Amino acid sequence: MASLGSTKTRAFLRLLTSVGGSRTQDILKLLPFIVMGVVALIDFGSGPTSGLLPLLALGPAFASVACGLARTTVVGVIALALCVALGLYNDILWTPRTNITMAAILGVTVASVLASAGRLRHERQLADVRSVAEAAQRVLLRPVPRRAGPGIGVAVSYTSATAEARIGGDLYEVVTTPHGVRIIVGDVQGKGLEAVETAAVVLGAFREAAHDEAKLQGVVARLENALTRELSGEQFVTGILAEITGGTSITVINCGHPSPMVLGVDGRHWFADPPDEALPLGMGSLKASEPTPHQIPFEPGDQVLFYTDGVIEARDGAGRFYPLPARAHLLNGADPQLALDALRADLLRHVGRPLGDDAAMLLLRHRAARPASSAA
Repeated sequence: MASLGSTKTRAFLRLLTSVGGSRTQDILKLLPFIVMGVVALIDFGSGPTSGLLPLLALGPAFASVACGLARTTVVGVIALALCVALGLYNDILWTPRTNITMAAILGVTVASVLASAGRLRHERQLADVRSVAEAAQRVLLRPVPRRAGPGIGVAVSYTSATAEARIGGDLYEVVTTPHGVRIIVGDVQGKGLEAVETAAVVLGAFREAAHDEAKLQGVVARLENALTRELSGEQFVTGILAEITGGTSITVINCGHPSPMVLGVDGRHWFADPPDEALPLGMGSLKASEPTPHQIPFEPGDQVLFYTDGVIEARDGAGRFYPLPARAHLLNGADPQLALDALRADLLRHVGRPLGDDAAMLLLRHRAARPASSAA
């Protein structure tokens, strides 16, 4: 039921967004007729001295913003017809001023039709780009399972800083393997398509190594090898790898990534800083020793939040960083995904504008074990 409620809530929000966008489009399509009607009424009432006839050119100009080619042409014809009708009514038709106005309306109409054609072509291209981005998102950032092993709830959130994009340089994955549930959350240095390509390399290597390697250190080594073949210069990827094999703890290797926040069932929260933080992935040649895993407590009722630096480095208008520890209470909701959605919404309210960096979050919740029922 909680999962169903989460799905219905997100669908309702998408519906509200689409309704708002549709209403704006309808207003923009009516605007040319409203403007021409107002100009005609004022000119009709005030006579030839008002000099408002040139404003009829605003009709086709506004039509190019939201209307198609046919509608823009119709608006231009109507504007020209109104100009002729008002010229006849005011007995100023074929005067130099009226002739110049008609020529201006005709020129604006032609320019508006050309602009409308260019806008429609750009919208089709943008729709194609979005469809490709959605396909890439499904390949790179596949939907993670809502449950990872017995009693482990999972929720994810991703916000791209790139306009009109849904993917970027942040990455996450949860896979169930013979060695336990393995997780990665990472952040590629840089932005744009190059960062997406690097994220694809990391995720592909992780999905394969997570099943093949018996130890988490082996997974890290495989990621290093993959990045050594792909990266150039001083590029790197910060990441944190985790393994859940049952029991009351999570095994973690931190490769230069922000420490996860642990939320205890007793209400306390803290950051699980590693005793020995490894260098970021892609800098293996500088490492003197193998990365050392450490344990994070994960008792029934506990939660662990993995995130990228786009979360803690997000600033509001006054330059204040997002206070993640002070917002930990937002994760106490009954449904992990709804709780994480609330934290993401609070992050966006704090910033008040598009994020300056990608922001990914992955929440693990150890559901409290239910008491065994007595035998009948």
